[in-house]
Amino acid sequence: MSIGLATARSVVDEALAVGRQHGFKPLTVVVLDAGGHVVAAAREDGASNNRFEIAHGKAYGALALGMGSRALMERAEQQAYFISAAAAALGGRLIPVPGGVIVRGDDGAVEGAVGISGDTSDNDETAAAKAIQAVGLTAQVA
Repeated sequence: MSIGLATARSVVDEALAVGRQHGFKPLTVVVLDAGGHVVAAAREDGASNNRFEIAHGKAYGALALGMGSRALMERAEQQAYFISAAAAALGGRLIPVPGGVIVRGDDGAVEGAVGISGDTSDNDETAAAKAIQAVGLTAQVA
């Protein structure tokens, strides 16, 4: 089952709230369903250019390779050629830094992914994971 619109919107709202609570820079949040389609997205006022594309690439890459974008970063450090080839295969839609988090349901099945960009990659990942958990789903960061 894929994440639905109502839940995706709640994830966006929660992620932006986390960012404000922690004093993060303006965030852009993208929620993809299990098939990699955009279900919800939002760009906070003041977020810099192309944050949507970066957030989308974090989520899309995580979903495509079945691991959070933090794990993709670690893999890139060990196997740069693989990540480069994967990015090419995905049409450049892979950003291998933290901030792309897989969403799992109660049964452990992948329901989608969340990508966030705007602050440090670690803070982007924090906002995504906390938002996913706040709506009762499981966040897979690695």
